[in-house]
Amino acid sequence: MFVLITINGNAKINLTLDILGKREDGYHEVAMVMQSIGLHDTLEMEKTSGEILLDIDVPGLEVDERNLAWKAADLVIRRFHPGGGVHIRLTKRIPIAAGLAGGSTDAAAVLRGMNELYDLGLENGKLCELGAEIGSDIPFCIMGGTMLATGRGEVLEHLPDMPEMPVVLAKPKISVSTAWAYQNYDAHGAQQHPDNVAIQKAIASGDGKTVAKLLCNVLESVTIKKYEVISKYKQMMMEHGALASMMSGSGPTVFALAESEERAKDIAAFMRQATDAEVFVTKTVGRAQ
Repeated sequence: MFVLITINGNAKINLTLDILGKREDGYHEVAMVMQSIGLHDTLEMEKTSGEILLDIDVPGLEVDERNLAWKAADLVIRRFHPGGGVHIRLTKRIPIAAGLAGGSTDAAAVLRGMNELYDLGLENGKLCELGAEIGSDIPFCIMGGTMLATGRGEVLEHLPDMPEMPVVLAKPKISVSTAWAYQNYDAHGAQQHPDNVAIQKAIASGDGKTVAKLLCNVLESVTIKKYEVISKYKQMMMEHGALASMMSGSGPTVFALAESEERAKDIAAFMRQATDAEVFVTKTVGRAQ
């Protein structure tokens, strides 16, 4: 019987990102508040007799074992022997190498999709374990919503959903390697570290304006040194009415929180007119029920 399922994978922003030190396994110990946003990729998935086929509507992207979505499908097939493979058609909306977890959210969607397609009955906790084997952000992308992520990013604590707020994204015409950003991080170079306790209290009380004041990302100290355009975009957004503006993840995407959809649209219109960035208007979203 022909079965086609459709899965969306949401992008994320970091409300905070702190690096606590280097781990024995080579990863960095982090503490960060992560937030799902409405911008998403869409995956259509159907069974095959055994092979993994990946079609992406962006020319030049890998469609083999180098792609996280392909790796996620392969992991499920090798681990659980579902009796077939999968054909994935991926529609990309999330910019690539942007600090928005585009690759990770696609892998998370494939894990959820394979579970549904083959009726594997895997709980979210098990899907998160699988995801952590191939990418630190994948467990968050499986769960979504608002979360405190620790360890190397795979240890998750549910937080109350952040109050819905408009978000403007501006991705410069550059790409940043996450590995490069972490490798070049120097704790002495970060002038400020996040107050993760205070921002969790603000989230719990539904105080979006205080959340905005508490945004903090220590990796800005690395990426902005090399790419001044990030600092420029932050300043432009603030001058046009953003409550706050910050780089997401390792960058280079800059996001702004706005107090209204109208203000968000105004900021986006200015950024489109004044820069060559990819600009999106979206909003924070809660976790799937």
